[in-house]
Amino acid sequence: MRKSEVLASESVACLNQALFQLRDIWEEIGIPEDQRLQRTEVVKKHVKGLLDMMIAEEENLKERLLKSIAVCRKELVILCKELQLAPFEEDEETTILQLEKDLRTRVEVMLKQKRERKQELKVLQERDREMCDLLCTAPYDIDSEAVPSLAELDHFRRHLAGLATEKERRQKEFLDTKRQIILCMEELEHTPDTSFERDVVCEEEDAFCLSEDNIAALKDLLQQLESRRAQKEALCQELRSRIRVLWERLQVPAEEREAFAPYMVGAKAAIMDALKLEVDRLQELKFQNIRNVVEATRAELADYWDKCFYGDEQRRAFYPYYEDDFTEELLQQHEDEVSRLKQCYERHQELFESIHKWEKNWRLFQELERKATDPSRFTNRGGNLLKEEKLRAKLQKTLPKLEEELKGRVELWEQEQEQAFLVNGQRFMEYVAEQWQLHHMEKEKEKQERQLKKSRQIEEEMMYGSTPRTPNKRRGLGFITPSKVRKLNTTATPNSTIRSAFGGSLFHSPTPHPALSGGKPLRTPSRMAPKSPRPGPMEHNKENVAQLNRTVLSARTFKGFQI
Repeated sequence: MRKSEVLASESVACLNQALFQLRDIWEEIGIPEDQRLQRTEVVKKHVKGLLDMMIAEEENLKERLLKSIAVCRKELVILCKELQLAPFEEDEETTILQLEKDLRTRVEVMLKQKRERKQELKVLQERDREMCDLLCTAPYDIDSEAVPSLAELDHFRRHLAGLATEKERRQKEFLDTKRQIILCMEELEHTPDTSFERDVVCEEEDAFCLSEDNIAALKDLLQQLESRRAQKEALCQELRSRIRVLWERLQVPAEEREAFAPYMVGAKAAIMDALKLEVDRLQELKFQNIRNVVEATRAELADYWDKCFYGDEQRRAFYPYYEDDFTEELLQQHEDEVSRLKQCYERHQELFESIHKWEKNWRLFQELERKATDPSRFTNRGGNLLKEEKLRAKLQKTLPKLEEELKGRVELWEQEQEQAFLVNGQRFMEYVAEQWQLHHMEKEKEKQERQLKKSRQIEEEMMYGSTPRTPNKRRGLGFITPSKVRKLNTTATPNSTIRSAFGGSLFHSPTPHPALSGGKPLRTPSRMAPKSPRPGPMEHNKENVAQLNRTVLSARTFKGFQI
């Protein structure tokens, strides 16, 4: 049994007890029955009125709770829609009082969320207006009256973060561009003359509107100033180049050049004026010394001819180079030609330098080829012989590769220029082929000369006899021992003599000599008395000598034809 039921039973018991006590009192007093009925009726009415009043109050409470539940339900529907939340789910088994409490609590929580979202939206909109005023952009499109969803607030926050990043980027770009603009204006000695230039240079940095149009205008201003500065620097550089050329042609002393050195850097107005004055002064000196200037210009022209591999015919095509009437017109023609060749060389400098590299390697290769045939190179000490051989082998491999590379580049140049690329008056590949042909002819010529020299030596040995080829430092200056004499005077047949002549060195006469006595010392060749040639050996070797003479004659004839 519930406590409330127990309490109700106790209340009924108390009422009965009270009635019993009233009845006892009335009996003791002696109140008649009719009055007892009246008095009991009064008690009944009083208790009944009190209970009716209490019941009415409780009924009123119930009605208030039901009304509150209905109101909360309506508010919850509206709040869920505004906050874009799922509908509130009620507990079916709960009492009226608990349901009203749950609904009222939920409404309070959702009202708090609504206030917080509206407050955050207001703060974000204020920040958005500040950013829009600074960046000159349109405000973020969102309904100020509606309650924003969590996703909308998050998107708004990310939008503001992007604006903040853009602001920092534009601010940095503005500061960098402003610094460059100020430097350009200082170099150009330019003062701001438009409202925009004054806003950029003179106003506070925070006051400048960082709109896209203003940033673009800022870049255009910087580009204009840089263009003016570049033009001014180019003009000053051109003036300096003319001054250096005129200094070289007029042979201006170094003292004057050093005195003018401070004006050879910078591009301010005062420096430009000084450069113009110096050019005018040198031009006047040039016309006063026109002969020397023309000769200096011709030397410069000849240098560019060499750099550009001009042949004799190409050089003769510029006829003013050979005139002797030194006039301003002649000087101008030379200067124009130098300028044209200079531009051509600078435009294709890489190609010309590659060809110069090939020529340098070619000359080195030829020098190493000549050293390779020099007998004295074997007396070289310090490992130079091995280094030269490695370098020669390397050049033998790299030269053809370089020629192939240059061939492709020359063909590309000829396609672009629509004319032949000449090196010393020849097409490049023809020039290379001619160099290789001359090299092979030179080697063949040296080979024939060696063969001819060898043939002459054999002829002389056949006619006059051979001499020992023992190095001089090993040859004694005293007497020859008998054993050596006998070895030198061994008998040889004519056929063995011919084999010795063509296959190796001769160390004896083709005719036998009488044996020398071992007891008598022999004299050295320098102390021996000259003897008349004997006819015997020549008669024994007539056929061999005739054959050698024909060999030598044919070698001489071939050598003369080849030359």
